Amino acid sequence: MSDRNLLNGRRFVMISSTASEVSADDPTQFVYEEEDGVIWGSYTGDTVTQGRFVGTRDEDRIELMYVHALKAGGRAAGRSTSRIEPLPDGRLRLVEDFQFDGDDTPQISVCEES
Repeated sequence: MSDRNLLNGRRFVMISSTASEVSADDPTQFVYEEEDGVIWGSYTGDTVTQGRFVGTRDEDRIELMYVHALKAGGRAAGRSTSRIEPLPDGRLRLVEDFQFDGDDTPQISVCEES
């Protein structure tokens, strides 16, 4: 996965998360941009009204920081590390280990390219 713009323009949908139940009708959707290994993007859906992230990618590993506004009110922020896995049909899966700021509880989410 040496393409320095691998994630540019790709969209992902959350499949599962240990932090909350994923809505089948309105799952969180992510849009990624990438240039020379620097990534950024946005997300919305499920419990999130608006979210933003920025970070870096080295081969199949993503490191990023995020912040989002919650539909229930308030904000959440944190850091994550994801690994990129190719799916048999050519799409990508992101398996993310993350923690919210101020909470030491490790969380895991899985997103697949839509």
